[in-house]
Order: sequence, then structure tokens, then C-alpha cells
Amino acid sequence: MVGLGEEHDEIIQVMDDLRSANVDFITIGQYLQPSVKHHPLERYYHPNEFKELELIAKSKGFLLVSSSPLTRSSYHADEDFAKLQKKRLSIN
Repeated sequence: MVGLGEEHDEIIQVMDDLRSANVDFITIGQYLQPSVKHHPLERYYHPNEFKELELIAKSKGFLLVSSSPLTRSSYHADEDFAKLQKKRLSIN
């Protein structure tokens, strides 16, 4: 989730850390404050910024990237996992 006060270079570092751990699937979505009792939203990301993060992630070798304001890690997880399995098989 982005929008919690992270810096751009921190997002990139997380991508690098995930790739160094052989993670090949990443989801990036917008944090939305559920209530006033939760951490406040620091900033909204423009959809173009999500597209930029998707391109960066793909350039780093992620096989599957879901990056948009409404992306949630569990949404369509079964379909995404099937796509990822196919991509893994095609590179081996």
C-alpha cells in the first residue's frame, strides 16, 4: 500500500528487497484511511504514478505486477496466481 508517507526511493528499495528474496509477484495499491482511528492518509497517488511503478517493477524482473489505486492483494488472487504459474513455466 502506498499513501502512508513513504518516499519514492523507499518503494524502489522494497521492490529490490523483494526481488533479492526471489519474489516475482507484487501488488501496489492506494491506502485509504478506513476511519479516523486509523493511520491518516498522507497522499493520494495519481493513476499515472501507479503505471510508472508497474513499469519499474517489470523492469526489475517481477513476472506479475498489479499496480493501481484500487489494487488489493486478495482481489482476484486465484486468477493472478494462475497467470503467475503460466509465466513461471514459460521462462523455465
